[in-house]
Amino acid sequence: MSASGIAARLYRGEAGVDIVGRRKVWFIVAGVAIVIAIASMLVRGFTLGIEFEGGNQYNVPVKVGTLDQVEQAFTDAGVSVKTGQTIGDSQYIIKTELINDAARQTEIKDTVAKHFNIDAAQISDSAVSTSWGGQVTTKAALSLAIFLAAVLVYLIARFEWRMAAAAVASLLLDLVLTGGVYSLVGFEVTPSTVIGFLTILGFALYDVVVVFDKVQENTRGITGSSTTTYSEAANLAVNQTLMRSINTGLVALLPVGGLLFIGAGLLGAGTLKDLGLVLFIGMGVAVYSSIFFATPVLAELKSREPRLQQHANRVQNKRVAQAKEQAQRAKEPALDSDGVPVGVKAVERSELAGAAPRPGARPAARPGQGKRPRAGGRPGGGGARR
Repeated sequence: MSASGIAARLYRGEAGVDIVGRRKVWFIVAGVAIVIAIASMLVRGFTLGIEFEGGNQYNVPVKVGTLDQVEQAFTDAGVSVKTGQTIGDSQYIIKTELINDAARQTEIKDTVAKHFNIDAAQISDSAVSTSWGGQVTTKAALSLAIFLAAVLVYLIARFEWRMAAAAVASLLLDLVLTGGVYSLVGFEVTPSTVIGFLTILGFALYDVVVVFDKVQENTRGITGSSTTTYSEAANLAVNQTLMRSINTGLVALLPVGGLLFIGAGLLGAGTLKDLGLVLFIGMGVAVYSSIFFATPVLAELKSREPRLQQHANRVQNKRVAQAKEQAQRAKEPALDSDGVPVGVKAVERSELAGAAPRPGARPAARPGQGKRPRAGGRPGGGGARR
């Protein structure tokens, strides 16, 4: 079947993808993933860049050797290397622990330059203090709080507070799971990572709003009908926007994947790595949360409303009554055009229809037969005997 055929069946609700009805399964999956992510963040923590916890950065020409050789040279100089990456084809960036002593910084540069037989002036360095890193962390947290507050106000004004709560829960799921991946794998967290986090939240919000807009359209005046529950109408909305969500996710992930794997991987554009990585992970999680988490959370919240509970009971009672009626009709024998049950024996059919007498029965009298003769008369005519 073609993709357009699948999309049409999903839109008409004929594909039967029960996402909202199986929301407990998706909640369990999300819960397990959240527990793993939080446990990793508490136990392993994050690999913070020098922008957050302070440190020194050294730029070394690529011509001296491989990245591993450069990192080893700094280690031999008595400094702890945090990360190293290649920037294009011109230089390496080596990030180390914070060194406040200017004499010690000069000593490290001279030692590395001597190791590779180059002038120390070809190695540039810069330092980031812990106080500056703390300011970056505070501003990042403040930006995130402002973003979530603005999203909450907008969604309450555009939809209702339950949709706003479900959307924010979906966004928090994106943050926690993306952060958990960073913690598990040990990716470095940089200012580019923070920018990427805010970007994926915008992408996730867009997809959730599209789905919720369709949910609102399908559930408008739902209590006036006794054929569909709120959860079923919401599930239809997810099905109708499922292909759009998947296509949007793929279209967004393809260029981000090219940015990450081609730009940072093959071409060595290390500055693109931090941004591309968080976008790729976050957008993938956002596609899952917008389909399998946001609307199920909304349906769970709405199912607690008394009026929707009464409506669901009314729909269920009607379906039970219809099922009983159909079962009763199935027990009744089918009748033919004469009103006789189908399958009855021919003789029985004739008896019921009145078309033939019973075996051994006297034939019915014909018109004019069986009448008693008149007094004094005899068959064949003639007068009475004297």
